[in-house]
Amino acid sequence: MHFVESKTILNPHNGMNLYRGCTHGCIYCDSRSECYRMRHDFEDIEVKSNALELLENELSRRRSKSMIGTGSMTDPYIPLEDELQHVREAMVLADKYGFGFTLITKSDLVLRDIDLLTSINNKTKAVVQITVTTHDDGLCRMLEPNVCPTSRRFEVLRRLRDEGIPTVVWLCPILPFINDTPENIRGIVDECRDAGVYGILCFGMGMTLREGNREYFYSKLDEYFPGMKERYINTYGTRYSVVSPSNRALMKLFNDLCEKYGIVHDNNAIFEYLSEFRTTGPKQTDLFNF
Repeated sequence: MHFVESKTILNPHNGMNLYRGCTHGCIYCDSRSECYRMRHDFEDIEVKSNALELLENELSRRRSKSMIGTGSMTDPYIPLEDELQHVREAMVLADKYGFGFTLITKSDLVLRDIDLLTSINNKTKAVVQITVTTHDDGLCRMLEPNVCPTSRRFEVLRRLRDEGIPTVVWLCPILPFINDTPENIRGIVDECRDAGVYGILCFGMGMTLREGNREYFYSKLDEYFPGMKERYINTYGTRYSVVSPSNRALMKLFNDLCEKYGIVHDNNAIFEYLSEFRTTGPKQTDLFNF
């Protein structure tokens, strides 16, 4: 861990990253890519020491309220957050100044802040977004070794459902020849239905690879799936977009299941929902309408 001072905290879309780097160890993580110009070891977490001061200054001056988001580059609930509590303090500020809040995570540490999520959601809107890649806990422990397994994430989603907090699931990435199976997609969507998620974001059955994350991913394929790296190289070369050969069939299955269960699965509609600010909290009947 090391500390830096930042000049700004919110980007033009009202997103923020309180940390840079991650210790979850996900083998496919795009944030390792060289294009992001991270000049320190990925596991050496960069902490923006003045982030909360910047955020309070920004929120206190704004006349127009909006949703505030975090987690697009770094999971906000890395283990270090349990000690520093910067995400929790950011949520306190959002609640204090009347802003909505949404975050993307894989961690059950989000339940620590259920009191603040509930408070914000009762006044405006709080949405928890959780990434799920595989229905198999054993495979999950290989793909995402230092964070809670899939079964625990669905426990979190059900707890949030019970508290009336809306949720969205990111179904990505889907790794060709590893978790691109009908059983996996059906298992995840079935669990999403049971957990009452508002919507599922899916950008196709595949993943992205570029300089930085490709090398790390391939090293982990050698460790966990001997011979798989060569299959990737022979199939995809150095392509950025790595699409499953089963993409068409799996997307049809995904869309059909979402339609059947009444789960929103239009990405644009979900992003509009996430960015929409409202002045009164959602009614329970609006969330679970399947």
